[in-house]
Amino acid sequence: MIQQIKKGITYAESKEADLKVRALVEEMLENVAQNGDKAVREYSAKLDNWSPESFRLSDETIQQIVASLTEQVIEDIKFAQTQIRNFAQIQRESMRDVEVETLPGVILGHKHIPVNSVGCYVPGGRYPMVASAHMSVLTAKVAGVKRVIACTPPIKGEIPAATVAAMYLAGADEIYLLGGVQAIAMMALGTETVKPVDMLVGPGNAYVAEAKRQLFGKVGIDLFAGPTETLVIADDTTDVETCATDLLGQAEHGPTSPAVLLTTSKTIAEGIETEIQRQLAVLPTADIASVSWRDYGQVILCDTVDELVAEADRIASEHVQVMTENPRYFLEKMTNYGGLFLGDKTNVAYGDKVIGTNHTLPTKEAARYTGGLWVGKFLKTCTYQEVRTPEASALIGEYCSRLCALENFWGHKEQADLRVRKYSPLTPNGGIN
Repeated sequence: MIQQIKKGITYAESKEADLKVRALVEEMLENVAQNGDKAVREYSAKLDNWSPESFRLSDETIQQIVASLTEQVIEDIKFAQTQIRNFAQIQRESMRDVEVETLPGVILGHKHIPVNSVGCYVPGGRYPMVASAHMSVLTAKVAGVKRVIACTPPIKGEIPAATVAAMYLAGADEIYLLGGVQAIAMMALGTETVKPVDMLVGPGNAYVAEAKRQLFGKVGIDLFAGPTETLVIADDTTDVETCATDLLGQAEHGPTSPAVLLTTSKTIAEGIETEIQRQLAVLPTADIASVSWRDYGQVILCDTVDELVAEADRIASEHVQVMTENPRYFLEKMTNYGGLFLGDKTNVAYGDKVIGTNHTLPTKEAARYTGGLWVGKFLKTCTYQEVRTPEASALIGEYCSRLCALENFWGHKEQADLRVRKYSPLTPNGGIN
């Protein structure tokens, strides 16, 4: 039996991407499309109080920013990027171009072709998201993207030095100190001074997410991103302190970030609220995490492991932290998740910052149909065909002609018939009917 001990606000009830957000973003995108750099500058000045001579950072400025950081910060960024680069390269190597002769004289194949240009958005605000630079810029470069540009907003009028350094070390070709919808619009639509890109990636607030949604089609995007989510799956082999820590570790992202405890342990289910409140009393980000837990936190008590799996697949969370007797059972059985974190020696923060997998993952139940950002997202798998012999063309043509006739595609049929007339030794003068 499944019991809902604590119920949070559902996505259907929250109406986060409301009509007001949509209308404002639509207006901003149209303004940038019509007025280019002028509109971008006006929005940046109004929303971020930021209007430098150029939003693009010069090579000299970037070098000065990198030099301003301590050796330890640079070393830590490089360590994280090494892990992420290594895993992305392994993923890339797993994607083989193929070419096969499926019938005598018929060659089929596919190639993985990198997108030519990508715009990476790295959020700022309360949390300078240094790690998002690794996840987007570096992964695109491993995929072979020729031009990668990156935007991040100023933070209270200051340059987020560590974020800029991470963009630079990851291989960004152009770095802009610009945030919000205006940055997304500039990258996707282009202006007098910035060439548009073919694809947008990276997380952001509701306005950034809505801008990406509206621009999808004109450009590619990584995925539709909502607030960060976490699901902790636990049994009696773990403890309530660890569960609470891992829930609050993601709840601090924002006041609408769902944090769900799914457990077969009555002890943990009944004790989690007290432990959450104890930790909130000393957590520096309690002002955010407490609201998120209060409004979007859930506690679900199950009787069996199979119920845990079924509920976890129903929830389809972005992050799934599994702390059970046999965590790999969930790896075998679960089908809907952004990223799995197996065992209590693992945690979501490792994946967010440093371990090597990508932290841009599906939210709002999108894990039902997509995975997260990875090197393959920057590659187009494009097929090709080649018929090398007259006999093969005639053979395929005969089948194609009859199938086209079934669908009343007479022009298609004639394409096939022409090849049969040209290449079939059995029908030198008449084609086929």
